Amino acid sequence: MRVVLAGGGTAGHIEPGLALADALRREDPGVQVTCLGTERGLETRLVPQRGYELALIPPVPLPRTLTPRLLTVPGRLAGAINTAAAVLDRVQADVLVGFGGYVATPGYLAARRRKVPIIVHEANPRPGLANRLGARFTEHVAVAAPDTPLPHAEVVGIPLRREIATLDRLAMGDKARAHFGLRSDLPTLLVFGGSQGARSLNRALTATVDSLRAAGIQILHIVGPKNASEPEVTPDDPAYIMLPYCDRMDLAYAAADFAMCRAGAMTCAEMTAVGLPAAYVPLPIGNGEQRLNAEPIVAGNGGLLVEDAELTADWIRANVLPVLSDAERVAQMSEAAARMGRRDADVALAAMVARVVAAGE
Repeated sequence: MRVVLAGGGTAGHIEPGLALADALRREDPGVQVTCLGTERGLETRLVPQRGYELALIPPVPLPRTLTPRLLTVPGRLAGAINTAAAVLDRVQADVLVGFGGYVATPGYLAARRRKVPIIVHEANPRPGLANRLGARFTEHVAVAAPDTPLPHAEVVGIPLRREIATLDRLAMGDKARAHFGLRSDLPTLLVFGGSQGARSLNRALTATVDSLRAAGIQILHIVGPKNASEPEVTPDDPAYIMLPYCDRMDLAYAAADFAMCRAGAMTCAEMTAVGLPAAYVPLPIGNGEQRLNAEPIVAGNGGLLVEDAELTADWIRANVLPVLSDAERVAQMSEAAARMGRRDADVALAAMVARVVAAGE
């Protein structure tokens, strides 16, 4: 089986594709996976790290508004489509699976030109432009949210890295806390803002550290590589651990009782898969999709929701501190979050790929 994945740019587009690739490889070690990407995206680092081929195409970001840049799009898009079509020809692709983002649009158009079967995966409740286009070319559409407005949508969830999907958070708790130098007998708050961090979360948390520590709560704070000027942990203060970056988020989740984080589709899927309740702080830009990601979890009692502009030290003291001080409430919210999670989306999407290839549709 020869599969081409189109979903570069951000981790939210890349990681589900790599999780699918891993699932396909577990089922058939001989599967050939090629990832479309551009030299600007995180895929230049993430894809080779995972052992998959990366084929670069020209980036064609589409303007969201009417600007003179629109006049340059048709010619640049044609070049990207031709490059993507050449990749499909070279690998003799059996199927193209797109995950949205600016890499997916030329991928979908090239696959349609070459009559290569298309599968669309949409992680957000509100589809982006690329996947709205791709869904017009296929009846094979996989989504994470039940009400996603795309035709022929089949709910499969979001494919997750295996170390997250199989994590037994409670069983790993003591080992994970020891890994970060945390105590095993204190409630733990995990704060992170995605791969690059989030300054508003960092500022609000920094102003609350003393209050949390005074209440007997320890903190694992992943500030992001661009925010390394945050206060550093001192050797005699193990209750506050600050890291610029964490490449073992499975252990970070296992170490925590509660999290404070953004509400990207991948983050929400991972939180619920491992049963970790959180205070979600949607990114205040874009089309509001992060709030839509978090709302069902909050409605199901698996988390809290606060707007970015309202996230302050006072809000954390009034809302997060009482949760972490109540072990029974933490347990109830953990169970509620876990009820909304899905751990087998990678397997479900791999099964769809196998069906489509077998049918040659």
